[in-house]
Amino acid sequence: MKKLKIHFLGASGTVTGSKFYLETEEVKILVDCGLFQGVKELRKQNWERLPIDVSEIDYVLLTHGHLDHCGYLPLLVRQGFRGKILGTGPTLEIARIILEDSAKIQEEEAERANKEHYSKHNPALPLYTKEDAAFALKFFERVEEGDNLVLSDNCSATFLYNGHIIGSTYIEIDLHGKRFVFSGDVGRQEDELLNAPKQPEWADYLFVESTYGDRQHPDENVGHILTGLVKDSLHNRGTLIIPSFAVERLQSLMYQLWKLYKKNRIPNIPIFVDSPMGNNVLEVFEQFPSWHKLTLEEYHNMCNHISIVSSYAETWEIIDDPRPKIVIAGSGMVTGGRVLTYIKQLGDMETTSILLVGFQAEETRGRKLLEGATELKIYGKYVSVKAKVNHLESLSAHADQPELLTWMDSIKNIPEKVFLVHGEKAAMEVFKGKIHEKYGWNCHVPEMHEVLEVLL
Repeated sequence: MKKLKIHFLGASGTVTGSKFYLETEEVKILVDCGLFQGVKELRKQNWERLPIDVSEIDYVLLTHGHLDHCGYLPLLVRQGFRGKILGTGPTLEIARIILEDSAKIQEEEAERANKEHYSKHNPALPLYTKEDAAFALKFFERVEEGDNLVLSDNCSATFLYNGHIIGSTYIEIDLHGKRFVFSGDVGRQEDELLNAPKQPEWADYLFVESTYGDRQHPDENVGHILTGLVKDSLHNRGTLIIPSFAVERLQSLMYQLWKLYKKNRIPNIPIFVDSPMGNNVLEVFEQFPSWHKLTLEEYHNMCNHISIVSSYAETWEIIDDPRPKIVIAGSGMVTGGRVLTYIKQLGDMETTSILLVGFQAEETRGRKLLEGATELKIYGKYVSVKAKVNHLESLSAHADQPELLTWMDSIKNIPEKVFLVHGEKAAMEVFKGKIHEKYGWNCHVPEMHEVLEVLL
């Protein structure tokens, strides 16, 4: 009888830091390798070595390229990993962009902290450098969606389309006759840019995200809400700031605003996309047309309608521009990026509006804004916030509870165990009850660093 150890190294009892380690005598696989975000106690874990022998890992399988699923890779390599990092073409491109950007931000923030002396550490150091990120990229190896990949004599893996962002997949790992299904982040059933997720048909062990396991996204009229916010900004001669995730949400917002302009529902208000990473992601959409719904003509028309910001000097020109305007800038949870500069400079004006889209993790600035914060700590100093804060939950790239259940509907067998991951504890408990009520399946909510043994 063969044994498998499952190590829950992240996204267990929390949303971020996805890392699931499958350890057998024959093969050792890490599914996702993400950074923790949000709560300080979690972020501190990014600085700690993993409690496993990293040099023994044969493969890292990436479900998609978001920071909380790939951002730890430079540290993994620094700790001795020398295996293969597998992902779809768009996923590896997105991961490259995100890792390079993350390293740049880490270095810039360490430099700023040392210059302005607001860090407790002397000197403040980056979590990893651009050189660390570049070295990690050397281990990338592209896989094709739907192909069955032989990883060892008794193990194979298949990456299957699941929406969420461009390149995103769920992963089926067949190991000694048992199937382990990792949902990754499941996308929406109806999305402006992406197709509906494919669905697994068999799972002996199912690892399913539960970000929105406790709720249904509101039935919002996105076009109507965006039109109202744009008209308010015009009336107030103010700025609409939209903190956005650089991957898919930013492109979706661009598409929504371009469509509204095309239909004469909003005037030709200046729209600026100020996210170097988001601009690079746009090129991935052009590079991989089969992964999304946009035609090449629509893509170019959309990009021509919107001003793409390239330099930080332009950021300040936009801030000083007195015209009513829309600014879409990273990051989506207001944890970093150029959106901090806009909020720092314009957030204390009552003519400014802030529109949050997508999930806001605990203790992020985005979550604090949602909860009514009237000041934010930015670059070591507190900044007053008088801007009106709005939230569009239906623009989330994550499936809600009914959509997650729909994703599981095609599973023909009764899984031996369902693991609820990538969610806050309250959401997972509600989702656990719902799965038991609908399917009668045995669910488990793993703790961080929990290790389970499975007989194969």
